[in-house]
Amino acid sequence: MRGAPVPTNPLPKGRFFLANEPVLSTRRAIAARRGGISLRKQASSVLVIGAVAMLVAPMALPAFAFEPAQEEVAYAETESVTVEVSDSAARRVDDRETFSATSVAELASTRAAAARAAAAAAAASAAASRSTSLGAAVYNPSNSAVAAGDDYPFRAGPLKTLSPLRYIYRECVDFVVWRLNRDAGSTSAPWKYTWGYLTPNGGNARDFKAAWQGHGWPTSNSPVAGDVAWWANNHVAYVKAVNADGTVDLEEYNAVPFTYSTRTIPASKVDLFLSPPPR
Repeated sequence: MRGAPVPTNPLPKGRFFLANEPVLSTRRAIAARRGGISLRKQASSVLVIGAVAMLVAPMALPAFAFEPAQEEVAYAETESVTVEVSDSAARRVDDRETFSATSVAELASTRAAAARAAAAAAAASAAASRSTSLGAAVYNPSNSAVAAGDDYPFRAGPLKTLSPLRYIYRECVDFVVWRLNRDAGSTSAPWKYTWGYLTPNGGNARDFKAAWQGHGWPTSNSPVAGDVAWWANNHVAYVKAVNADGTVDLEEYNAVPFTYSTRTIPASKVDLFLSPPPR
């Protein structure tokens, strides 16, 4: 048998090819193999980058992109309303009346004036009530309010001796009891007021308050002319007048030893005022 023809270009040693496979040069085969590997790496990189982008992209979107869409609200159709304003109601701003606010100082002044007026009214009411209850025959303001000067009839009486009123001559108590008699119209015996009627349990000035309270006679811190001004330190005086500024004019004996004197002091400096008792 004839043998197969020997190829003109024999294959290199160590390399085998399938039948019908085109023969490539070594350089081209290596290039083709390198090119295939490079394309696969590139394709893998593209896939990885795309996946990362898909994960990161939602985080980069603005917050409002995830808010639900606003629902459209359908409004009911309403009829239009026309309002007419009269000329008297639609006044211009500059035609309005002006006003001013009261300051804190003005309020304080008003309240103080009101308090003074209320106190004066209360004092006047108390004085009127007391004068009415005692009766005009017992207390005569026209005498006591205007009388001034030393009209004490016993101003020459001997010291440490009892007067006809049964108190000691020229002491504060004897002078005050004389004024109570005078205002009641009793300027001679028989006297309306004496020790036995007024202070039978003591003859000192300090005893007057307890005696008035024991008899139930009126006492007050709001004086009227004709009252007895009383102090706990054993002194009494006669209230000649009450002044609008809250002071009282006093007449007294023995503030200056055994002598008549006068003074004007705030009513608040007197411990208590004793009303002339009924008789």
